[in-house]
Amino acid sequence: MAYVISDECVSCGTCEGECPSEAISQGDDHYVIDADACVECGTCADVCPTGAISQE
Repeated sequence: MAYVISDECVSCGTCEGECPSEAISQGDDHYVIDADACVECGTCADVCPTGAISQE
């Protein structure tokens, strides 16, 4: 299961820089994860300061 970013995201960008598969990008309202590129490592969830990232 890929990870997803909720509306709790404050667009700090921490997750984008940590993603080894470059699956995270800035969306319209907050960062988003490309489910096809996500390797489900969980690094993004570990570094998110607001806890906005979880498994789908």
